[in-house]
Amino acid sequence: MIEVSGIYKSFGNFQALRGVSFSLKKGEVVGFLGPNGAGKTTTMRILTGFIPPTEGVCRVAEFDLATHKKLAQKKMGYLPEATPLYTEMEVVKFLNYVGSLRGMNKKQLSANIKDVVHTCGLTKVVGRKIAELSKGYRQRVGLAQVLLHEPEILILDEPTVGLDPNQIVEIRELIRHIGRDRTVLLSTHILSEVEQVCERVIIINEGKIVGQGTPAELVTKAQGGEVYLLTLKINELSRDGMPLAQYAPPLLGSLNGFEKMTVIAQKENEITIEASFGSSQDRREELFKLAVASGWVLLELSRVKLSLEDVFKKLTR
Repeated sequence: MIEVSGIYKSFGNFQALRGVSFSLKKGEVVGFLGPNGAGKTTTMRILTGFIPPTEGVCRVAEFDLATHKKLAQKKMGYLPEATPLYTEMEVVKFLNYVGSLRGMNKKQLSANIKDVVHTCGLTKVVGRKIAELSKGYRQRVGLAQVLLHEPEILILDEPTVGLDPNQIVEIRELIRHIGRDRTVLLSTHILSEVEQVCERVIIINEGKIVGQGTPAELVTKAQGGEVYLLTLKINELSRDGMPLAQYAPPLLGSLNGFEKMTVIAQKENEITIEASFGSSQDRREELFKLAVASGWVLLELSRVKLSLEDVFKKLTR
């Protein structure tokens, strides 16, 4: 549904995008992540036809934006970060106005307004002025006007920014619902939102794509191996007067793929160490057996997993 190939965008001497390429299939909900200034909004404006790329090709719903922009835009619904609303208008009048701008006939428009009002939970406020609504309801109105012409593709730029926790949950559920039969590109800084709503993630930094895949795939690739935390009783760790930090690494080194050991914390009668391995093989059973064979009292053994936030930081620093 969306194909982006080798997109560059320059503003004077500043190069905002540098060879951006990615694709979205029909029915996918994909998170688009990146720090401020990374190129997310510029990419979205190019995808929606607001600005042209300096170089590269964008195809939306099989239409090349360079030659068939209007046809492509009919297939899209775009909600920018600053939701464009005429706040002096009532909700239903605003939706009628938007529908008339899109050239929808009265019968179709009436039916579609009824549908989006129900879908976006606006039944109680259809007769109220937008200026009187909370920010959460205004965001719902924004989503309603995006959905009004039944687009196949939705491009949403920070749809939950500035909302309170309850409103975020409501809009997140709404996005999950409307994304069941549409292709959605969702830009957000809330990484938990991406994990709950999106099937795949695209990460952009300094105008380049630095990561693509499912959250699990990105975590596995970024981690590169396995890391374990072991908490041991400290009074069982002396060996001929040698501290653990000296004699434990050679023992751990007997396990294939061992890279390093780090002391994480030390209390009066226990110590926590981190053991890192260069491969993704599960080492928990081997570590348990090594602890028993070495006479260590193992209080805790756990596998350390990176979060999507960790991956994001690693890829965008």
